[in-house]
Amino acid sequence: MTLLSENPLGDFLRARRLGLDPASFGFLPGRRRTPGLRREEVARLANISPTWYTWLEQGRGGAPSREVLNRIAAGLRLTSPERDHLFILAFGHPPESRVSPSDSITPQLQRMLESLTIPAIIKTALWDVVAWNHPAAVVLKNYALLPPARRNILRLLFTDPEVPQMQHDREGMARFIVNAFRADAARLGASEEIARLVEELSAQSADFARLWRNNDVAGHGEGLKMLHHPQIGTIALEFCTFSVEGRPDLTMMLFNPATDESRMKIARWIAQNRAQREG
Repeated sequence: MTLLSENPLGDFLRARRLGLDPASFGFLPGRRRTPGLRREEVARLANISPTWYTWLEQGRGGAPSREVLNRIAAGLRLTSPERDHLFILAFGHPPESRVSPSDSITPQLQRMLESLTIPAIIKTALWDVVAWNHPAAVVLKNYALLPPARRNILRLLFTDPEVPQMQHDREGMARFIVNAFRADAARLGASEEIARLVEELSAQSADFARLWRNNDVAGHGEGLKMLHHPQIGTIALEFCTFSVEGRPDLTMMLFNPATDESRMKIARWIAQNRAQREG
């Protein structure tokens, strides 16, 4: 005897449907043999055939299209993790990620950043920095002093004269960032936003335009970054990136000192600035 369902997609849809309150969807409770929404009500919300939806729950009628699943997910008001699970059950992989229109982060995530003793930032798919901690502000860039539109890693690297001067290998770092940005753009499908940013940067920076025309792609999961910091001298940072669960458009980047000398320099500088801020 197996505990695994022979129709996990249908079972999941049925469980979500039965767990919903009809009144919250504008349906009168009336006399119902079972709790939750009726199949025909879900079909109406998803703008699909009631027969087709019934077959889907019953494991009949073949595989659904992505459009149909998106309609059902919207109709059932599935959360982002639930929608991912729906697509995994149907196709074996999550839906194609799209950039979220919101650049906000939760207070819990901000507190997590502040608990770290090494520089950490959170960036969007457009490489806008939307959150950072105190170590990042004093070692990398004090983003709080910049207007939101300027808190973009590519804008800073290609249009801010101070940022390139800090890079040990400016050409190599610029190429790496452009190639990783291109990979994010393709993966997350931010076509309109990407097009506007690429057009802007190409007009302002010949270096960006040249690197973008190369059409190279690179991952940015981890690497080594050498900086010539104006106050503390040359430092080496190992960086790693992590996805934020439920927000495929957000990435957390951690910068860990790569040498004991860099660790001591950074620790002293962070402590000095923290004391000044608290004093």
